[in-house]
Amino acid sequence: MADVADADGSQPVRVLIVDDDALVRAGLGMILSAAPDIIVVGEAADGAEVPGAVSRHEPDVVLMDIRMPRVDGLAATQSLRARPGAPEVIVLTTFDADEFVLGALRAGASGFLLKDTPPAEILRAVRRVSAGEAMLSPTITRQLIAHVAAPAPPSRTRATARLDQLSERERDVALALAQGRSNAEIAGDLHMSVATVKAHVSRLLIKLELNNRVQVAILVHDAGLV
Repeated sequence: MADVADADGSQPVRVLIVDDDALVRAGLGMILSAAPDIIVVGEAADGAEVPGAVSRHEPDVVLMDIRMPRVDGLAATQSLRARPGAPEVIVLTTFDADEFVLGALRAGASGFLLKDTPPAEILRAVRRVSAGEAMLSPTITRQLIAHVAAPAPPSRTRATARLDQLSERERDVALALAQGRSNAEIAGDLHMSVATVKAHVSRLLIKLELNNRVQVAILVHDAGLV
């Protein structure tokens, strides 16, 4: 059955919830279903169920538990983000310095949420990610890298070499992404249109062979530039 469009003609954000705890799935489902612009299209209890659930329900965003008994959220995210037209992924965790979270972000997740995140923040994260924006703050990125996987000198050299491929303007945009800036904020800071910012983001993703803004932010952090 087709989704009912919102009053402004837009379609609701379709969300798949993946968590091995039925109570967590139920709680998230209640929070998300209360929003008029979000619809929960399905649930899964393990990462092994994700490919089939995504094929059946065609979500825009997947809320992915990071620690599950058979296939964890890291492996499920890596597999999912390798698919053409993959939905965005927000990983869920109990710990704010979880090594699996950083792995999932490197694999293409658009951000992460702690399971005790207030409902309004969960809704905001889903909306922002579905609109193509990252929802990972630069402070959180720094904490993750510092506590879990601070880059060794060879990694920093590789990251710097990759960023050297960029034009000066693309590099400015990459640094702004690493600072958690939105397209509108980057446009204001760099005196360009939002459309031009989007074009620069698209080009630098192609050059760096990355698939979202969070991966750009991590690369800039790996290079030691923020």
